[in-house]
Amino acid sequence: MAVEKSYYMTQEGKEKLEQELHYLKTERRQEVVERIKVARDFGDLSENSEYDAAKDEQAFVESRIAQVEKMIRNAVIIENDDQNPNMVSLGKSVTFQELPDGDKETYTIVGSAEADPFEGKISNDSPMAQSLIGQEVGSEVSVTTPGGEIYVKIIDVK
Repeated sequence: MAVEKSYYMTQEGKEKLEQELHYLKTERRQEVVERIKVARDFGDLSENSEYDAAKDEQAFVESRIAQVEKMIRNAVIIENDDQNPNMVSLGKSVTFQELPDGDKETYTIVGSAEADPFEGKISNDSPMAQSLIGQEVGSEVSVTTPGGEIYVKIIDVK
């Protein structure tokens, strides 16, 4: 039996997944069933693009349901480590500045399941987070990115 992957997330992230799962099972699944029923009424199923599209959407919804269920089942809730409040770790927000004189940026390091850079949440699997985790306020850190190596200074950790 294969070992299932753990999905690191905050309690808030797990709750969002549970809400998405509820929506997919109660509303979205029913909407797709209705689309299939309507498409069947269009006639010959072998040449019915509406039916094919609805069946594809049904497959996508069922796949997403299975994926979300797996993520919830294997969720590992991130708890803030208050042992060292100045150290970057999973679940904390870190403010850093690109050296020599870049702008300050703040990100919260979360599990890949809830990463959203547009909301200021980066995955613990990202090169930036992997370079920052375990470092302390004041540290200058080298980060290897697809665009090359950059250097950042950690300004604050919360």
